[in-house]
Parts: sequence; structure tokens; C-alpha cells
Amino acid sequence: MFIDIHGHVQKRPGVLRGAKPCFASPEQLIARHDAVGIEQGVLLPLIHAECNYVIQGNEEVLEIAETHPGRFIPFCNVEPRMMSNSTDAPLGDLMRHYRDQGCRGLGEVCANLPFLDPLLQNLFRHAQEVGLPVTFHVAHRIGGIYGIYDEPGLPQFETTLQRYPKLRFLCHSQSFWAEMGRLRTPADRGGYPSYPIDEEGVVPQLFRRYENVYGDLSAGSGCNALNRDPDYAVQFLNEFQDRLLFGTDICAPDTPTPLVDFLLELRDAGRISASVFAKVARENAVRLLGL
Repeated sequence: MFIDIHGHVQKRPGVLRGAKPCFASPEQLIARHDAVGIEQGVLLPLIHAECNYVIQGNEEVLEIAETHPGRFIPFCNVEPRMMSNSTDAPLGDLMRHYRDQGCRGLGEVCANLPFLDPLLQNLFRHAQEVGLPVTFHVAHRIGGIYGIYDEPGLPQFETTLQRYPKLRFLCHSQSFWAEMGRLRTPADRGGYPSYPIDEEGVVPQLFRRYENVYGDLSAGSGCNALNRDPDYAVQFLNEFQDRLLFGTDICAPDTPTPLVDFLLELRDAGRISASVFAKVARENAVRLLGL
């Protein structure tokens, strides 16, 4: 029923974040998927220093996918500071290597640099040339956080969209989805606004202007973007039905998956059609990733 566009896993989990494991094991994640009807899930390696609980290699994710055939879809990740910390580093060589090993995308890119930092622009340029979609996390500040930095209104991201029109961006995190509606204060970008969408924000505008914008609806951020205003969510899902993708962002074994119930309730109540549900639940992922 579902393909999960955003997941994390560790072959040997054990590092704790507070009182619980940071990540599920492959077996734990499969059990969570089975419980809610997820047939396959993307695995995103975390390689950036800002993700300071775990540094994970692309090879681990490839090995997990190979050990559980048909259940996981590996992405690779490339640090923009790799291969000499240079703005002309040949990062495409790494991307092509992992693409040829079976990786279907790049991410989750979490480096805490501005979108227009030349190192990140070099990463995006190579990803476009290699043909890998990019999953990224947006941050609302520099320092003390992970994710690519942008100002309110996402102007640096928009410039990046203009520079790389063939690069498909899977947009994710609070500081992206908070801008579904007009922000009441800039601080709202760092959390989960609960007020309704009285006026559209920059997110739907970017979807209309740029065909390479895709929505990763995972985590509390993606679900909150929809369920903060279900009436607007129906409009948004219908308008951008070909570029929105279901996801969970399951990290710890007990991470909740509220988007499952939300989408099923909209479908079962007839508020979105079975066709729209199927596109968001799995068909867009099949098409985007060539499954």
C-alpha cells in the first residue's frame, strides 16, 4: 500500500538519544513497516558531522538492502566537504559509484551550510549531472542544529532551484513545511505551527513555479503541514498529487507514524480520491525512483 520515502536504520543499533535508541535495527523497521502496510522503504545514510549521534557509511545501507531484498531502497550520501573540501571537488565520481551499486538517490543532506555555499552548490551540480534526486533537511539557523540553512521565505533554495532545473529536490523538515502558510513570526520556522492556513506561504508557491520541487511528507513536520488545516490539505494534495510522497522518518523503534492514519482517513471519507491516495502513498515514489 505504501512506499516510505524517508527512513533510517542501523545494522547494530545501540547508541542512545536520551533514554531510547537513536535508530531501529533492520528487523525492527521491517516489523514497523509490516504493521502499517509499508511494502518498501528508502534508507538514508547519515554521514554529516552535524548528525552527531551516528556517522554511517553508504556501504552499511547497501549491505542492509542486499540482506533484506525487496524491502529497502538504498540512497547514498556525499559530504560536500569530501574529496578536498573544495568547490570543484569531483563529487560526481562518488555519486556515480554508488548509483551503479544500486543507490536511487542522494541524502539526507544535513550539512549546516547555507544553500548558496559554493560547496553545497558543487554537490547539487554533480547530483544533477548524475541524475540522482536529493533529499535534504532545512535548518532555520547556523550552529547548534543540523540541516541546510535558509532565511524565511527560502530565497536561497529558490535560487538553487533556478540554477539546477533538472535536479529533483525532495523537500523535508520543519523549516520547509512550516512555510506551508504565511508565517506569523520567523520563529515559527523552527517548530510545528498549529494555526490554520489563512494565507498561503512560500511552499505552495514554489511547487507552482518549479517542477523539480517534490514534497517528502515524512516526520512530524510533513504530517503537521497537512493536519494543521485538513481543508487546505485536501486542496494541496489534489493540486500537487504528482509530486508529493508518503514518508515516516522512523528513527527510534517507536517513532510514531501519524501520516498513515491521516491519509487513510481522507481517502475513506472521500475527501481525496483513491487515485490521489495511490499516487502519494506509492506511485510517485515508483516513478521518481524508477522502481
